[in-house]
Amino acid sequence: MYGTVMVAKRRAAVEDIQKVNKEWLDLRVPGFVKEETMVGDDGQTVISVVFFESKEAYQRLASDPAQDAFWRERFAPLLDGEPQWFDGTWLETLVPHG
Repeated sequence: MYGTVMVAKRRAAVEDIQKVNKEWLDLRVPGFVKEETMVGDDGQTVISVVFFESKEAYQRLASDPAQDAFWRERFAPLLDGEPQWFDGTWLETLVPHG
């Protein structure tokens, strides 16, 4: 599985971020597996992790002009400055015994 992690500071209310995340999920992106977003204990840091079936599926989305427009018009205005992005291969999830 492949994906990306975004780390940013929020400018908007958490509810606004949740609303735009839902809008994005409703787009039904091919190869998308799941998304998780966390607001840090500092109340400002937002970490979003997005999982795709493959690197190719992620790259198709990343190079899609409609995705770029959605990002610039809907999500980027909710953040304070440019986020950090980390792309890569997810390792197998380990679950403790017991």
